[in-house]
Amino acid sequence: MEINIPAVKAEVETVFREYETALVSNDVATLDRLFFDAPTTIRYGGGENLYGYGEIARFRSQRPGSNLERSLEKTVVTTYGTDMATASTLFYRGNAPGKVGRQMQTWLRTPSGWKVVAAHVSVIDDPAAD
Repeated sequence: MEINIPAVKAEVETVFREYETALVSNDVATLDRLFFDAPTTIRYGGGENLYGYGEIARFRSQRPGSNLERSLEKTVVTTYGTDMATASTLFYRGNAPGKVGRQMQTWLRTPSGWKVVAAHVSVIDDPAAD
């Protein structure tokens, strides 16, 4: 298996940026489209454990749509072959000083494009703030 085929990596980096733009602008339709519509899709969030596309979509539709801005650091996209990838990033929010968020996604190429099949979001005290 080839890791980080340049063209595949560029595709995932593009869809990751699309996801990030949709996230901070609360574009729920795009967020829903970028998650794999299956009962096996999982998203662990800052305060919720969501199993299946339906639970994730319900969460997105009820999530507050303001104060979503954040900055990303140390984003790493790694592709495995042509159909699987991970994206990991740290994020910071101005309204959460001293905290760092961590986000990981597993992406799968499907006939309708790249989709998130597993995601994890958590926030911890920022070790760099000490």
